[in-house]
Amino acid sequence: MRVPQDIAETIVNPTAYADSRIFDAYAWLRANKPLAVAQPEGFDPFWVVTRHADILEISRQNDLFHSGDLATTITSREVDARVRKLTGGSPHLVRSLVQMDAPDHPKYRALTQAWFMPQNIKKLEERIRAIARAAVERMVATGGECDFVREIALHYPLHVVMEILGVPEADEPRMLMLTQELFGAADPELGRTPKESKEPEDLGPIQQVIADFYQYFAKISADRRAHPTGDLATVIANSQIDGQPISEFEAMSYYVIVATAGHDTTSSTTGGAMWALCDNPDQLAWVKEDLSRVPGLIDEAIRWTTPVKTFMRSATADAEVGGQKIGKGDWLMLCYASGNRDETVFDEPNRFRADRSPNKQLAFGYGAHLCLGQHLAKMEMRILYEELLPRIKSVRLNGEPKMSQAVFVNGPKTLPIAFELA
Repeated sequence: MRVPQDIAETIVNPTAYADSRIFDAYAWLRANKPLAVAQPEGFDPFWVVTRHADILEISRQNDLFHSGDLATTITSREVDARVRKLTGGSPHLVRSLVQMDAPDHPKYRALTQAWFMPQNIKKLEERIRAIARAAVERMVATGGECDFVREIALHYPLHVVMEILGVPEADEPRMLMLTQELFGAADPELGRTPKESKEPEDLGPIQQVIADFYQYFAKISADRRAHPTGDLATVIANSQIDGQPISEFEAMSYYVIVATAGHDTTSSTTGGAMWALCDNPDQLAWVKEDLSRVPGLIDEAIRWTTPVKTFMRSATADAEVGGQKIGKGDWLMLCYASGNRDETVFDEPNRFRADRSPNKQLAFGYGAHLCLGQHLAKMEMRILYEELLPRIKSVRLNGEPKMSQAVFVNGPKTLPIAFELA
């Protein structure tokens, strides 16, 4: 079962995720080859998993399908070889929860899990609402025109998560820039310009960005060990596994995942929701009529945007999924954005419907790797839209919105809107 070569090349092309060609490729695959092997030029072959049921099937079997044995995001042979040379054999430049399997994964997840449980984040609701109100006031003050992504959606979740983590507000622009350089490395507008390097194994921008993160968080870590406070950085800095402090590398990796994924995906979905409301004025009117409908709007925005497009897994033994025989050591790409448009699960999958119920979106993943921050992300977006919708009468696009170019994590990078105040 081979994926046609033009589709295989599309799947690894960052621009296809920016101009929506990826959705045409996914639709063709779901209809014709929902589980098939792609071999784009310069890449090792991998299975492309496009159906909702197959993604769930693989995600729930964590012993059979590992996250950490091979690269967790799609990587060319050349880059994989350079990473392994640099790390002494590991396919990972960072080792966060995303790159871990049992027995480590549950132990490291438990270090911060309590922080993100619904009963604990509920205590933050009042503070988050104050941050949301300030964001809405900033938008109102623009006088009816703004770039919703650049002025609102990027900064609101960033401020929430940095406050939880314990990063000073003055450093938020730096954290935002590093996050965009990491996730938008392939995007000419977001990625870092490569520096000249004479080192053949130098990975260029990505490695430099991670080094910058490490340098920053090493100082915070040292400070929180000397002066513990009540923030998440203190928890990470002083964490122990089996009675031993976690390694510096794993502590730094933990900071990086919270400081990037903790806001970037929420920003993308916040922007995605506004874009959808511009395109669907009927949905805006319907949610405005009754604010108890906001959670449905958020769930649909999560399905619609699906910021984490792909994650890789590898088989630890021979297996069978969706009638296909997967070999031990095979690499698989879980295409969440495809699963979230699966016609067998979602009625009218290509329509944005805030009333969708049930909404079985799998943008947060499934199984042991279900996103740790999902409750916080949903709460942040719900609060922002509860505060924002009563203030606006109508909203429309006011220019050409743009998506970022990335195969792993992507979302709106500009969203010019014009709005009328209520």
